[in-house]
Amino acid sequence: MHQANGWTSTGLRWLDGAPRLTATDGTTRHDRPLTDGLPVAWRIAGPRRCTGATTARGHRPCPHRAAIEPDGTTTQCPTCQNADRGLQLARDRILDDGRTYRLYLAWFGPGLLKVGLTAEERGTVRLLEQAALTWTFLAHGPLPAVRRAELALAHAKLARERIPAAAKYPAWWALSTPADRHAELTAGRTRALALLDRQPPAGHPLTLLPEHPVTDQVELYGLTDGAPEQYQQVKAVSDGARLTGRLRRPIGGHLFLDPPAGPPLLLDTRLLTGWTLHAEAADSCDGLTLLPRARPAAEQDTLF
Repeated sequence: MHQANGWTSTGLRWLDGAPRLTATDGTTRHDRPLTDGLPVAWRIAGPRRCTGATTARGHRPCPHRAAIEPDGTTTQCPTCQNADRGLQLARDRILDDGRTYRLYLAWFGPGLLKVGLTAEERGTVRLLEQAALTWTFLAHGPLPAVRRAELALAHAKLARERIPAAAKYPAWWALSTPADRHAELTAGRTRALALLDRQPPAGHPLTLLPEHPVTDQVELYGLTDGAPEQYQQVKAVSDGARLTGRLRRPIGGHLFLDPPAGPPLLLDTRLLTGWTLHAEAADSCDGLTLLPRARPAAEQDTLF
């Protein structure tokens, strides 16, 4: 499953509120804290393989050691996707599992409010993984009640069920002040709680949380001054590619990396998952498919 002396990346995880890059050498699991300014120098080697699924009994390695597409963000083979607990929940294949869930409202940028659910035992990990900039919990209860509440808010267009990464990136250039972020989120919360109070999920208890505090994670992600004015988004990596430079603070599952030369790179760490990483110093990054991105020019006021 791995090249000699290499570690197969199993993804970026938030553990105890801190980001860590996880990997395995086939027998041992390892995680590395990701800190601002951390130097990295990796050669990426294939084949790229499925890293398994999270089940009710914990993580299960892929039984087939299946190869997966080299250039996508899908990190599991079909068998492991079908067995993965998180995907089963997302696809409504688990209707109730006896656990308590929380309903959250998260702000990803101006006009970008998302409603979602997470198991209470997971704490705030889901919000960290998704790169939620500001968020609060709206309610808690059994899965059927929380899922129906989520759908009700989405169908009323008070918030979205999904916000793709492509919509999150531009928002990092246009972050409002902490006070404005707080105001937009709390206004959304007021509307959401009013609807849930009028239309509680039938047949299932749901406890509303109108006084739950608002959490702002912009500083945690290093986005106080926004995203870099110009950067290159990594769209794909290839066998033999090299990544070298210094990492900035992770933003959910994304990393800005400052290479030895040129603009910063933005990497969705799912693109690394399943590849074997070898420590190998280099003076440049190569073998990457890149998409240039730049802050849009400010529009001038019309004179006439």
